[in-house]
Amino acid sequence: MTGQQPIEDVGGGPSLFGPPRAPRGREEGTRAALIAFASSMIFIGVVLWVVLTSDAWPAVQKQFFNWDRFVEVFPKILRGFWLDIKMFLVAEVIILAVALLIAMIRSLRGPAFFPLRALAVIFIDLIRGIPVILLILLLGFGIPALQLPGVPNGALFWGLTALIISYSAYTAEVYRAGIESVHESQRMSARSLGLTQGQALRHVIVPQAIRNVIPALLNGFVSLQKDVALVLVLGVREAVREADIYAASTFNYTGYIAAALLFLLVSVPVARFTDWYTNRDRRKKQSVST
Repeated sequence: MTGQQPIEDVGGGPSLFGPPRAPRGREEGTRAALIAFASSMIFIGVVLWVVLTSDAWPAVQKQFFNWDRFVEVFPKILRGFWLDIKMFLVAEVIILAVALLIAMIRSLRGPAFFPLRALAVIFIDLIRGIPVILLILLLGFGIPALQLPGVPNGALFWGLTALIISYSAYTAEVYRAGIESVHESQRMSARSLGLTQGQALRHVIVPQAIRNVIPALLNGFVSLQKDVALVLVLGVREAVREADIYAASTFNYTGYIAAALLFLLVSVPVARFTDWYTNRDRRKKQSVST
């Protein structure tokens, strides 16, 4: 009927046949967030109350949360943590380059490249089947024992090498997933322009693939930032090793708490940035698809 006003729900909501209005959606989202925050605070408060009123809490506080011990050991752990950061930065740069090369080799087409593809597959399968800690032990103790001329024997060198080898295998598969996500028409178009397989990968496929897998690569950053501490099994005096030495000499474990706080100081912002970037990338792809 002409001139009739649209039917609205009580409270100035949307029309009967229309989508919900944005203000109501925002109100519901805000209310849900407040409820989630309040319930989380209540849960945390209950846990703290149970822990702090426990009869064993004074002993635990003395062994793990002793402020005087914290001040005493923190400078040593901070120096060790700086070594962790340097190892992480050096390893990450090398891993990104080596893994990309392995992924490109595995993505080559044609029977002529079968030996290279086979080597890449064998490398990835073998390395991914060995735990990182075991690889560090094998290289860190095994290679120096051979006393090969011209080969470094340092524990830091082989610990870092083991991390690079292990993470390169995993990161290569991340790159390969990104390469395979690029539509085949892109490769065919590049070949029709006269580009070789290597040129097509380097100039057309790989740039698109890297953009597709950046969130997965960022997750790898978070894992590597923590796993660099595994070189402590070779005696490298990084943050956790310094805490271990302090605990062995004083029978106090506050140093472990100090090391954990330093790792959290780096890993939590990186994790939050990873989630932010992943959500932004998802929204961008959804807007393009619509």
